[in-house]
Amino acid sequence: MISQEVYCVAPPSTTMPNSSQVAPESPGSATGGHRPPHVERQPTLNSLQKLRSLHRRTSLDVSHSEAVQEACKPLELSDDNLRTIMDRMEKSYQKGLSKEGAPTAAVKMLPSFVRSVPNGSENGNFLALDLGGTNFRVLLIRIDNTECEMTSKIFRVPESIMRGSGTKLFDHIAECLAKFIEEHDLVNKEKLPLGFTFSFPCQQYGLTCAKLVNWTKGFKCSGVEGNDVVQMLREACHRRGDIDIDVVAVLNDTTGTMMACAFKENSCNIGVICGTGSNACYMERLDRIPKIEGECNPAEDGLPAEMCVNTEWGGFGDDGALSEFFTEFDKILDEATINKGHQLFEKMVSGMYLGEIVRIILEHLAREGHLFGGDVDAIAQRGCFPTKFLSEIEGVYRFHPTFPAALDKKIDELLDENIEFQLMLSEDGSGRGAALVAAVATRMKQESAAHQLKMQNLKI
Repeated sequence: MISQEVYCVAPPSTTMPNSSQVAPESPGSATGGHRPPHVERQPTLNSLQKLRSLHRRTSLDVSHSEAVQEACKPLELSDDNLRTIMDRMEKSYQKGLSKEGAPTAAVKMLPSFVRSVPNGSENGNFLALDLGGTNFRVLLIRIDNTECEMTSKIFRVPESIMRGSGTKLFDHIAECLAKFIEEHDLVNKEKLPLGFTFSFPCQQYGLTCAKLVNWTKGFKCSGVEGNDVVQMLREACHRRGDIDIDVVAVLNDTTGTMMACAFKENSCNIGVICGTGSNACYMERLDRIPKIEGECNPAEDGLPAEMCVNTEWGGFGDDGALSEFFTEFDKILDEATINKGHQLFEKMVSGMYLGEIVRIILEHLAREGHLFGGDVDAIAQRGCFPTKFLSEIEGVYRFHPTFPAALDKKIDELLDENIEFQLMLSEDGSGRGAALVAAVATRMKQESAAHQLKMQNLKI
């Protein structure tokens, strides 16, 4: 049961419930449907050659080292700064969870209607769909208590379909799903529960109801915004007539991240994505989510009195909560984005933007004469310094000899002494996690039915 809020600063510094696990997701994932607008262009061959030329020079004059350190000082955060940010994030969480504050909250705190993590009793075959970009996947996952076997296939979404009608998009998905089912000899077999990862901004109204708010990532299919994507998928399958599916859950890939890790370690109650974008989810007590009061009744449904909340923390600071930590470099970056003033926390920490922030800093230092002998040509083009020049975020956590220990140490310094935690790397939250949510949803449906039958017998 969650007794404290979840916090994060880059690198993530998270306050967790006692003995909880945090599951950082590998990069490349969407962040709750809010993958940030692309700010980086692919560097041209000419710009790359110029950067290599600068690297071969003596790029830092020793006499300028103090000036460089001074220019970068606003980027440094003390423990007191981090604790201030943690406190403000908690307040943003509380506002997003409240009835009164939710409509204007910067951190949306979206209910997922997922009421449990895997408990080790899940069994069976499950399907998963993962749509979040120009590719989408269909997966078949066989779960046997603590063992999980997965097969999958990737399908393309042609640009003509990405910009066509919603009917054509879901017909294409249904066609690919039908091919997958046939290839895996599932035709005319038992109808399998399906988990649907739909990584676009949605307002969720239940475990199987999510209405698209707006398209992102190059999609512009007509007739989908404002409609329930699960219903559109069901209708597409019905039009075909040759596949029969049972969509038991639609989810955000951040939720899938937590579920994928909880399958390995049941005490995992928090999922964090540190990749192209950044987001987090966690299990929260129902009595701490006032805005959904009355929508869930554990006494009636027999389910746990908790729910996974998708924080959408990328919007933290959009209300000014991070104003004194928003540097001149951050402001320059924000000005060049198509969603100026929005997703500010994500712009300060996520992989989509880190390369451009570094480029802006390098350009500033070069113009001041502190780097590259004052030569700014190679570094002045927006988007010429992609984040991959720095490092792969997953690579840092998984392969760097000291980074995991340094991250553990910093989190430990910021937490209360009585709180224990363990970091685990979660893999394939959008695919495997979707199937696991389907498995949990199936188990909980059975448990709820048994509870209600028991209550009816007691009344009789």
